[in-house]
Amino acid sequence: MHLYYEVSGNGKPVVLLHSGGADLRDWTYVVPFLANHYQVVAFDGRGAGNSPSPTEPANYVADLLALLDHLEIGQAAIVGHSMGGRIATDFALEHPDRVSELVVVGPALSGFNFSQEFQEWMQRINAAFPDIDKVIERSFDAPSYRIIKSSPHWELMIDMFRHHLKKTTEWGTFESVWPEPPAIDRLGDMQVRTMLLIGDEELPDNIRTAECFRDIPDFQSITIPGADHMVTLTHPNELCRHMIRFLGG
Repeated sequence: MHLYYEVSGNGKPVVLLHSGGADLRDWTYVVPFLANHYQVVAFDGRGAGNSPSPTEPANYVADLLALLDHLEIGQAAIVGHSMGGRIATDFALEHPDRVSELVVVGPALSGFNFSQEFQEWMQRINAAFPDIDKVIERSFDAPSYRIIKSSPHWELMIDMFRHHLKKTTEWGTFESVWPEPPAIDRLGDMQVRTMLLIGDEELPDNIRTAECFRDIPDFQSITIPGADHMVTLTHPNELCRHMIRFLGG
């Protein structure tokens, strides 16, 4: 196993997938709570943190399966934040027998069509390269980062993002491989109990994405008041309370 991972606690396995532009430090304040109840696995996805950069199109779903096999975990609760939520959802659709429960936090979703406003925002960010300071400024100028920017955890967020930007200079490719058909067309076939958690200060596109998950048969949704997209850093207590209730323990 080439991916970097950390294991904490004992009991039912819970695997945490971080957001894009971050690394396993996305779960810094969540792991200590969950580790009191479960065996918690947090890892750096391919191209993030201490894991190797992709030399060919990354298959994040296959990476997660390989990690579970390496750790000899037959079944685990899978928890994904943002892009990690997209990976977790695709994984649960592809390998439902390996997932006891699915928890997604402000998730992305394969097959979702982003609004023109969102695409223009991403174009402004990409146009700022190679000026890293300008990239950071434009990346976090959305209302969905208002809470984290005024919190004590802002420095950690920026440190993760700077590390991510530096790491991407090592990537051999930015392409990735995803299961077909996309998850958005298969949510009605989800066999895994699913809970979605989202802050009430999210981008309209992220809110619309969350609404798509309502197609899942066994589904519940929780809104965290006063939280933005980085709810993992600013509201770990609330997240863990809901997750522990959902997962049991």
